[in-house]
Amino acid sequence: MLLGAFTVGQRAWAAGCVSSVPYVSGEGGYAQYRIPAVVRTPRGTLLAFAEGRHTTTGDSGDIDVVLRRSTDGGCTWDPLRVVAAGGGDTRGNPAPVVDPRSGQVVLVTSYNDGSVNEAQIMRGQVTEAQSRRVYVQRSSDDGRRFTRPREITARVKPAGWRWYATGPGHALALTRGPHRGRLVVAADHSAAPRAGSADTGREAKYYGGHAIYSDDSGLSWHLGFVDDSYTGHDNANETTAAQLPDGRIYFNARDQDGISSGNRLEAWSSDGGEHLDAPYTVQPTLARVPVVEGSVLQLDGEEAPLVFSAPSVPTARKAMALWTSTDQGVTFGRLLTLSDRKAAYSDLVQVDRSTVGVLYETGTRTAYDTIEFRRVPAP
Repeated sequence: MLLGAFTVGQRAWAAGCVSSVPYVSGEGGYAQYRIPAVVRTPRGTLLAFAEGRHTTTGDSGDIDVVLRRSTDGGCTWDPLRVVAAGGGDTRGNPAPVVDPRSGQVVLVTSYNDGSVNEAQIMRGQVTEAQSRRVYVQRSSDDGRRFTRPREITARVKPAGWRWYATGPGHALALTRGPHRGRLVVAADHSAAPRAGSADTGREAKYYGGHAIYSDDSGLSWHLGFVDDSYTGHDNANETTAAQLPDGRIYFNARDQDGISSGNRLEAWSSDGGEHLDAPYTVQPTLARVPVVEGSVLQLDGEEAPLVFSAPSVPTARKAMALWTSTDQGVTFGRLLTLSDRKAAYSDLVQVDRSTVGVLYETGTRTAYDTIEFRRVPAP
């Protein structure tokens, strides 16, 4: 076959392109890049989002949402651009999705005042203006430009919630079933203790998962299911989602210091994320994953597997790996380990029919030295 007849993915493999590094901490005016998220546009462009942390390596401070674009399957990247400027405050937790109706890129992010941190917010020691808020943006030109952030907090954050985090990682567009076209963002929150409780609200048991959704291409948003057990047994935190071949949504969440036996939780929804079929339970076949964010992606095709990415050392953020499930999330088996280096957050994207992309934090000194993009053959 002539090279000119290859697809983007085939050309990249032919050229020997396996990995690239779109973000290097300390470069481009940022002390650190963290929290990767990636989507593929209808034109085949990959959009790699991250948090650009100006002077801090912590989760609060002067933080922008930044973006790099790739038109060759993740081999090379356009110059960095700022999508949402913190201006001294914190903008992050990018959750991008491509709207199937318009083809536009919809980006949902979280915000807080740069002078406060997660612990203070969970303890209720901040004003409403300083606390976590939720915003949406969109791009109609393949990710080159985005609209200004538009606040949707009042629609998706109930009174009594303190912490709030969208994703992080790609959001979900439903492609089948009665809610086809719906945009779903997996998220998490923390609740305030009941009146009279001696708790501060900082305890991990006050974390819970939830989803928000839009049926009009991201113009208006609604609160979906809410995990509100707050017992300390299973503490759903950062969450990722995929639509399974049977139309259900599969949610996979970080268990934040719960007393149950695992670090990954899972649940399914049969009504487009409005409710869970049953509460979150431990996913036992992902027992080697530490307490960390992870990503799930349902590959195209009725017989294609569900893919999960995360570090694979139970007690450390190290050795980024992929697992697959052929029974719609009931069990997972290890597919491959990308590297034995330190590693943390990740996000998955289907580059083309033969290639899966993994955008993940990794390094030798710390797990946050770089954000690398790795191309692997689709299982």
